[in-house]
Amino acid sequence: MSYSTQAQLVERYSEKMLIDISDRGETPTGEIDAALIARAIADADALIDGYLKVRYALPLADVPDLVRDLSLAISIYKAHAHVAAEKITADYKDALKTLEQIARGLIQLDVEGVEPAPSGAAEVRTNQPERPLSAATMKGYI
Repeated sequence: MSYSTQAQLVERYSEKMLIDISDRGETPTGEIDAALIARAIADADALIDGYLKVRYALPLADVPDLVRDLSLAISIYKAHAHVAAEKITADYKDALKTLEQIARGLIQLDVEGVEPAPSGAAEVRTNQPERPLSAATMKGYI
Protein backbone atom coordinates (compact mmCIF):
# COMPACT_ATOMS: atom_id res chain seq x y z
CA MET A 1 0.00 0.00 0.00
CA SER A 2 1.37 3.40 -0.98
CA TYR A 3 1.45 6.24 1.51
CA SER A 4 0.21 8.68 -1.16
CA THR A 5 -1.40 8.62 -4.60
CA GLN A 6 -1.15 10.51 -7.85
CA ALA A 7 -4.58 12.02 -7.14
CA GLN A 8 -3.31 13.39 -3.82
CA LEU A 9 -0.27 14.86 -5.58
CA VAL A 10 -2.58 16.56 -8.11
CA GLU A 11 -4.74 17.87 -5.26
CA ARG A 12 -1.76 19.29 -3.39
CA TYR A 13 0.46 20.55 -6.24
CA SER A 14 -1.91 20.87 -9.25
CA GLU A 15 -2.24 18.89 -12.44
CA LYS A 16 -0.28 21.53 -14.37
CA MET A 17 2.76 21.11 -12.11
CA LEU A 18 2.71 17.33 -12.47
CA ILE A 19 2.44 17.65 -16.26
CA ASP A 20 5.33 20.14 -16.28
CA ILE A 21 7.65 17.86 -14.33
CA SER A 22 6.62 14.50 -15.80
CA ASP A 23 5.94 15.11 -19.51
CA ARG A 24 9.55 14.68 -20.65
CA GLY A 25 9.13 13.10 -24.08
CA GLU A 26 10.50 14.62 -27.28
CA THR A 27 6.94 15.47 -28.27
CA PRO A 28 4.99 16.74 -25.26
CA THR A 29 1.67 14.96 -24.74
CA GLY A 30 0.22 17.42 -22.27
CA GLU A 31 -0.54 14.58 -19.87
CA ILE A 32 0.90 13.36 -16.59
CA ASP A 33 3.37 10.51 -17.02
CA ALA A 34 1.72 8.08 -14.60
CA ALA A 35 4.69 5.67 -14.65
CA LEU A 36 7.12 8.42 -13.64
CA ILE A 37 4.84 9.59 -10.83
CA ALA A 38 4.32 5.99 -9.65
CA ARG A 39 8.12 5.53 -9.55
CA ALA A 40 8.53 8.74 -7.51
CA ILE A 41 5.85 7.58 -5.06
CA ALA A 42 7.47 4.13 -4.78
CA ASP A 43 10.87 5.75 -4.12
CA ALA A 44 9.34 7.96 -1.43
CA ASP A 45 7.60 4.98 0.18
CA ALA A 46 10.84 2.98 0.24
CA LEU A 47 12.67 5.89 1.88
CA ILE A 48 9.92 6.33 4.47
CA ASP A 49 9.85 2.59 5.21
CA GLY A 50 13.60 2.70 5.86
CA TYR A 51 13.02 5.17 8.68
CA LEU A 52 9.78 3.71 10.04
CA LYS A 53 10.96 0.10 10.29
CA VAL A 54 13.15 1.05 13.24
CA ARG A 55 10.07 1.65 15.43
CA TYR A 56 6.98 0.37 13.65
CA ALA A 57 5.72 -2.91 12.22
CA LEU A 58 5.37 -2.56 8.45
CA PRO A 59 3.27 -2.27 6.42
CA LEU A 60 1.21 0.22 8.39
CA ALA A 61 -2.46 -0.78 8.62
CA ASP A 62 -3.58 2.86 8.47
CA VAL A 63 -1.52 5.67 6.99
CA PRO A 64 -1.25 8.58 9.45
CA ASP A 65 -1.75 12.05 7.95
CA LEU A 66 1.84 12.96 8.84
CA VAL A 67 3.23 10.02 6.86
CA ARG A 68 0.99 10.88 3.89
CA ASP A 69 2.24 14.48 3.97
CA LEU A 70 5.86 13.30 4.12
CA SER A 71 5.24 10.97 1.17
CA LEU A 72 3.76 13.80 -0.89
CA ALA A 73 6.71 16.11 -0.16
CA ILE A 74 9.28 13.43 -0.99
CA SER A 75 7.40 12.17 -4.08
CA ILE A 76 7.17 15.60 -5.72
CA TYR A 77 10.87 16.17 -5.05
CA LYS A 78 11.79 12.77 -6.53
CA ALA A 79 9.64 13.45 -9.63
CA HIS A 80 11.75 16.46 -10.62
CA ALA A 81 14.33 15.72 -13.31
CA HIS A 82 16.29 18.87 -12.66
CA VAL A 83 16.69 21.19 -9.72
CA ALA A 84 13.43 21.46 -7.84
CA ALA A 85 11.98 24.78 -6.77
CA GLU A 86 13.27 26.19 -3.49
CA LYS A 87 10.01 25.41 -1.64
CA ILE A 88 9.97 21.81 -2.91
CA THR A 89 13.60 21.31 -1.82
CA ALA A 90 12.91 22.86 1.60
CA ASP A 91 9.86 20.61 2.08
CA TYR A 92 11.96 17.57 1.10
CA LYS A 93 14.66 18.44 3.64
CA ASP A 94 12.03 19.04 6.33
CA ALA A 95 10.48 15.66 5.53
CA LEU A 96 13.85 13.93 5.99
CA LYS A 97 14.36 15.69 9.34
CA THR A 98 10.91 14.60 10.47
CA LEU A 99 11.64 11.00 9.44
CA GLU A 100 14.87 11.08 11.45
CA GLN A 101 12.90 12.31 14.49
CA ILE A 102 10.37 9.50 14.03
CA ALA A 103 13.17 6.92 13.81
CA ARG A 104 14.76 8.28 17.01
CA GLY A 105 11.41 8.22 18.81
CA LEU A 106 11.11 11.99 19.21
CA ILE A 107 7.90 11.97 17.17
CA GLN A 108 5.38 9.19 17.80
CA LEU A 109 2.92 7.96 15.20
CA ASP A 110 -0.51 6.78 16.31
CA VAL A 111 0.01 3.27 14.89
CA GLU A 112 1.08 -0.07 16.26
CA GLY A 113 4.82 -0.27 16.70
CA VAL A 114 7.55 -2.61 17.67
CA GLU A 115 9.71 -2.35 20.74
CA PRO A 116 13.08 -0.87 19.83
CA ALA A 117 15.97 -3.27 20.26
CA PRO A 118 17.87 -2.72 23.51
CA SER A 119 21.19 -1.01 23.07
CA GLY A 120 23.01 -3.50 25.30
CA ALA A 121 24.73 -0.70 27.19
CA ALA A 122 23.00 -1.47 30.50
CA GLU A 123 24.82 -4.74 31.19
CA VAL A 124 28.42 -5.93 31.21
CA ARG A 125 29.31 -9.59 30.81
CA THR A 126 32.64 -11.27 31.38
CA ASN A 127 33.81 -14.83 31.10
CA GLN A 128 36.85 -14.66 33.37
CA PRO A 129 37.25 -17.17 36.20
CA GLU A 130 36.75 -16.11 39.79
CA ARG A 131 39.69 -14.27 41.32
CA PRO A 132 41.88 -16.61 43.40
CA LEU A 133 42.99 -13.82 45.73
CA SER A 134 40.12 -11.83 47.14
CA ALA A 135 39.15 -10.48 50.54
CA ALA A 136 37.16 -13.67 51.21
CA THR A 137 39.96 -16.11 50.28
CA MET A 138 42.62 -14.10 52.08
CA LYS A 139 40.60 -13.96 55.30
CA GLY A 140 42.92 -14.62 58.19
CA TYR A 141 46.05 -13.60 56.27
CA ILE A 142 45.28 -9.95 56.12
